[in-house]
Amino acid sequence: MNLKFKSQSALAIALMVALGSSCQEKKKDAEEKETSKTEKKQYLSEPLVREIYTADPSAHVFNGKIYIYPSHDIESGVKENDNGDHFDMKDYRILSMDSIGGKVTIHDTALSVSDIPWAGRQLWAPDAAYKNGTYYLYFPVKDKNDVFRIGVATSKNPAGPFKAAKEPIEGSFSIDPAVFTDTDGSSYMYFGGIWGGQLQRWKDGKYDPNGSKTDSQKENEPALTAKVAKLSKDMMAFDGKVKDVVILDQQGKPLLTKDHDRRFFEGAWMHKYNGKYYFTYSTGDTHYLASAISDSPWGPFKYQGTFMTPVEGWTTHHSIVEIKGKWYIFYHDTQLSGKTHLRNVKVTELKHLEDGTIELIKPNKG
Repeated sequence: MNLKFKSQSALAIALMVALGSSCQEKKKDAEEKETSKTEKKQYLSEPLVREIYTADPSAHVFNGKIYIYPSHDIESGVKENDNGDHFDMKDYRILSMDSIGGKVTIHDTALSVSDIPWAGRQLWAPDAAYKNGTYYLYFPVKDKNDVFRIGVATSKNPAGPFKAAKEPIEGSFSIDPAVFTDTDGSSYMYFGGIWGGQLQRWKDGKYDPNGSKTDSQKENEPALTAKVAKLSKDMMAFDGKVKDVVILDQQGKPLLTKDHDRRFFEGAWMHKYNGKYYFTYSTGDTHYLASAISDSPWGPFKYQGTFMTPVEGWTTHHSIVEIKGKWYIFYHDTQLSGKTHLRNVKVTELKHLEDGTIELIKPNKG
């Protein structure tokens, strides 16, 4: 081997070693940055299940056991948009557990779009109730004209399967049914959601397919708000007219459309504590959970403030339930997928303060 060739070979080997070392250092730096990023992302609670994606959890205690009625998120390939078409759920999978922190059971399919005679697409956030030996599953789904309505299905088992009624509840519309049964046995349904929930398209009891895609678009007027209706004794229909859930500020004036940090968007829930009725909801595009209190299930409700800061992901939706003397909030985020339409259900303790408000919950620690 001549000296020139030997020198070139040595130089090539040196360059290869240097390049390899540089690549390893870059890879190490990237790994350290990713690890640091992951370590910074700390969550208040961990997902209840990891086998499937779940969201919008409505929790109840039936026969001493905790049942959670969530949406079942899937990857359907629908492009993301402000109407929420990418939330293209097709069935419900109910969760149950004996206690908070206990083993969670994922039950078989409770209800599918194909089981509902009048349904078209998108099974969104459900709720459940129990009365006189029957369990009721309330669900929003778009009909064959792509209009959201609310249906009801029944079962003798809290985990289903459920059989859907042949028609939606007469007079129902929009999304997010939440059923509250008072201490006197009367049951009420709170429902509605703007933007993709279509609440803004209902005027004078009629649906306008060409209506606003967002809200009333009247910034300085009272905001659109949730609806409430009393349920019939058989829990299958509305008993009387649908009314507005009026939310007032501390001066007794209705919240305005432009007040995105406080006004109602979707995700209504009702619970009763110390004789007061707590109407809680999502502010949607500002991503807060807020509360308002009344002496009546009909309202009006006085705004109390934010009680949960934004979760990871665009949507926020919850339920509040008392379990063995403590109060808990069930909610969701996108810890597992990082995608706003593939969410995971969580739970953490909720505390009522002496002044009647709810202690602020921060779902993300980092």
